[in-house]
Amino acid sequence: MLSPSSRANRGWWDGNADDYQVEHGDFLRDTGFVWGPEGLDEAAAGLLGDVRGRRVLEIGCGAAQCARWLVTQGARVAAFDISHRQLRHSQRIDLDTGVSVPVVQADAEVLPFADAAFDVACSAYGALPFVADPLAVFREVRRVLRPGGRFVFSVSHPIRWAFPDDPGPRGLTSDRSYFDRKPYEERDEQGRLTYVEHHRTMGDWVGLLVASGLTITGLVEPEWPEGHERVWGGWSPLRGRHIPGTAIFSCANI
Repeated sequence: MLSPSSRANRGWWDGNADDYQVEHGDFLRDTGFVWGPEGLDEAAAGLLGDVRGRRVLEIGCGAAQCARWLVTQGARVAAFDISHRQLRHSQRIDLDTGVSVPVVQADAEVLPFADAAFDVACSAYGALPFVADPLAVFREVRRVLRPGGRFVFSVSHPIRWAFPDDPGPRGLTSDRSYFDRKPYEERDEQGRLTYVEHHRTMGDWVGLLVASGLTITGLVEPEWPEGHERVWGGWSPLRGRHIPGTAIFSCANI
């Protein structure tokens, strides 16, 4: 049974997947792997290591652009997302590119995969900001990873929570507590939850990973690159030069 957060976000992404892919599809690229709005590319970052011949799972894949890049690198890939409409876009891109990814609709808190089925798991702004119980997700990831397997995921940098989600000057002045963990919610006229995004501090993420049994092996906070002028929601060159927008955690199943 889906949690209220998962149910709300499934509905939101089903309703907004078309607009999202129109707005961001060119930046994400049909067969590209971008870790976040700063544009850090896995081809350059190499956070997943050599994936050729590896069994790789993408968590919260959207239209599976990252998974499709992994296929071009010789990985054996599976991917899932909670949104059926996002997965329809994945099928469309499969046809457009001739690069196919097996996808399934699933909730990250209960993965429909066997124990030790994968060598690598990854998530680029996927399910983790939107789930109420990230510890359940981390435990599921550890379950489906083989011993020694690698897990890398990116999320909005926790410090951003203390600032307005505004790409302009207003977004440089903190207006709330970094330690306020009340989630951001949207509701319809009947008061029903239609969107929710959860905040965890950097210490929260570290504690959850430790509690799951995963071992943290690295943390990347990408700097905003020169010449990158794209604005994506609250991400912008102005803000990116002052505060980090993305945190990328690397972990091992030791």
